[in-house]
Amino acid sequence: MTILWENMLITIIAFVILYLLLQKFAFSKLFGIMEQRRELVMSQMNEAAQTRQQATAYVEEQKKALEQARQDAHEIIERSRQTSNKQAEQIMEQAKEEAIRLKSEAVRDIENEKKKAVEELRSEIGSVSVKIATKLIEREVKNDQAQEELVDQYLKEVGGRP
Repeated sequence: MTILWENMLITIIAFVILYLLLQKFAFSKLFGIMEQRRELVMSQMNEAAQTRQQATAYVEEQKKALEQARQDAHEIIERSRQTSNKQAEQIMEQAKEEAIRLKSEAVRDIENEKKKAVEELRSEIGSVSVKIATKLIEREVKNDQAQEELVDQYLKEVGGRP
């Protein structure tokens, strides 16, 4: 095979013309598109990194908020427990005071009833004593033994001596 320098020269000239035409019309647009694509990819990578950082910060913030919510819930539960204990103690104290009040009212009522009964008994004893005196006078018993029996009988009726 023989090398034809003419063919080679024509090929080199055609290649240089083709290169210059491509350089003028195609390469600048192609390199511009490639540069835009590179800038787009870089900006998307930067945005992804920022988004990742924001997501990490958001997750940390949510963790802190969740921990704070847990602490708040624990404090609310503890306050509720303390409030219920205080209310239970107050209810027990009120119940004790009410029991003491009812007891003292009952004792007072019993005392009043006792006084009434004693007064009634005294008035009844007074009327019985008048009856005894009346009967004694009516019978005009001269025997002391008979008077004593009569007094004993009336006292038994009233609930005095046995």
